Amino acid sequence: MIRFYNTYTRRKEAFRPLVEPEVGLYTCGPTVYDFAHIGNFRAYLWEDLLRRYLKARGFRVIQVMNITDVDDKTIRGANAARLGLDEYTEPYIRAFFEDLNTLGVERAEHYPRATRHIPEMVALILRLLETGHAYRSKGSVYFRLDSFPEYGRLASLDREGMIANFRVDSDEYEKTDVRDFVLWKAVKEGEPYWDTPLGRGRPGWHIECSAMSMKYLGESFDIHTGGADNIFPHHENEIAQSEAASGKRFVHTWMHCAHLVVNGEKMSKSKGNFYTLRDLLQQGHDPQSIRYLLVSQHYRKPINFTLEGITWAGSNLNRLGDCARRLEVPSGTGTNDVLAELARRTRRSFYEALDDDLNSAAALGFVFELVREINAAADRSELPTESAEELKQLLGEVSAIFGLRLGATVALNRDVEDLVRRREELRKTRKFSEADAIRDELLHRGIVLEDTPTGVRWKKRV
Repeated sequence: MIRFYNTYTRRKEAFRPLVEPEVGLYTCGPTVYDFAHIGNFRAYLWEDLLRRYLKARGFRVIQVMNITDVDDKTIRGANAARLGLDEYTEPYIRAFFEDLNTLGVERAEHYPRATRHIPEMVALILRLLETGHAYRSKGSVYFRLDSFPEYGRLASLDREGMIANFRVDSDEYEKTDVRDFVLWKAVKEGEPYWDTPLGRGRPGWHIECSAMSMKYLGESFDIHTGGADNIFPHHENEIAQSEAASGKRFVHTWMHCAHLVVNGEKMSKSKGNFYTLRDLLQQGHDPQSIRYLLVSQHYRKPINFTLEGITWAGSNLNRLGDCARRLEVPSGTGTNDVLAELARRTRRSFYEALDDDLNSAAALGFVFELVREINAAADRSELPTESAEELKQLLGEVSAIFGLRLGATVALNRDVEDLVRRREELRKTRKFSEADAIRDELLHRGIVLEDTPTGVRWKKRV
């Protein structure tokens, strides 16, 4: 049984999609006023892990990830750069998809841009006006907070302490500023606007996700994800405006990942610990190692991101890759009953861990226990072909769900393969100094050779 922790109810619940075998999944995407930073990718990568896992469990996933290209931040950035909104955001949108490709993130089925869905937002706001959940004031439209008694449940807000009959126009605000929030902002000098039945203006941030998720997934769908910082006010406001308009339960399972800190501190440019993915790549870090680090810990536990952590992740990737390579050269025929039983137990434990609220850390722990036994069996020349094939299949499942290119992490190009073969020929003819020179050259390229009784083993140096 699959069980996810539902932020709305604050407990783990059995997961059953509304219409099996399809899962409607809405994942909060980027606000394209700058390059995405490593904290953003903590969320995007665990959402990718969730998507891959659901597919492995036989579900058809319909994922929607919004692109916020109009809000306070994008407008400030465009004005500072003296560019139109589209001209300003387009390079960051391209960079976002390039970064997804670099990290091996599967593409969602839909990436709706806010500026392309203004009619849907206007229609939703008109419904709220018609039902008395919204009101006009000086050309803007606000959600009437006291019209929705359930407000505050997602974020566990104290309704008695809420401030009523005050309005807030900002897209983001503090938890103490619980007030009527803006749905439509009246036109202001220096801001983009649209001519609509609501008047000239632009949408507030919160209405964007409600309108776009309801368009592509319906008025009620399965899972909505995001970072913990989205719970209030963004997701709280989404629930209020969506359910007030439709009269239906908006989302059945809310899932949120914990914060990421860098070297134990909140990420900040002023502290010098602010990293985009591109910063890390320029420093020479491997994107697969970054991916492993961010998905190997449980999504509801905070991550302390360090450069040493990337090295640790690369070491673990090498262990997995080295094991995968050893399975390509089995020793003996038939089957190893001990390994076969261990493989069955590992597969069962691996999926049970992921079934339990996507516990990636526990799942990988079971895999590394298996890796240790595989390597020990290979050292004893007790890794027969039939067992190796079964183990390769299991590692393939692990690789697919976690998005790890195990072959790529230890791949040798043809030139390096030729050098390894040449070194072996030199060793056989006792030309050890020339063989050692090749070893040194390979080491310079980051390839470590290990001479064992069963042959040469190699792996990438961390």
